[in-house]
Amino acid sequence: MSEGEKARLVAWYDEMQAVHGRLRRALELVRDTAHDGDPNPSDPVTDLLVYCRGFCTALTRHHTAEDAVLFPELERRHPNLADVLRRLRQDHGMIAYLVADLEHALDRATDPAASRDAVVRHLDGVGAIMESHFRYEERALGGVLAALDLRAPRRDVLGPL
Repeated sequence: MSEGEKARLVAWYDEMQAVHGRLRRALELVRDTAHDGDPNPSDPVTDLLVYCRGFCTALTRHHTAEDAVLFPELERRHPNLADVLRRLRQDHGMIAYLVADLEHALDRATDPAASRDAVVRHLDGVGAIMESHFRYEERALGGVLAALDLRAPRRDVLGPL
């Protein structure tokens, strides 16, 4: 096996960790915006709305890609991972539900202070479940992903991040 082939074999785990890292940083940016917002800007919720919607879209597309491409491929190659993949899909469903609640809170955002407080509460819920999910996913799939020879575009496997 050439060095290039070895590098590609290890890359899927590295890629997943990189995507998770970008999503963690995006969540921190949204939280910082919510906590540090100027109480009297001309449009107090615009930045928060933009950052939240971007984060929600990125997280959703990451999980959609895993469900559509990565997990079916892992199931085919590693049937022993069925329970792990089922749990990860359940996590994706729970996170999707929490993201939908966050988006509904964003849709109702009119009063700056109340909107910020509501969004922060939703972000805390999404963040807690997301972090637990990422840690479990990296631990449960790390070895398999490190050895995965999957020839597919990264965007299709892990989403656009």
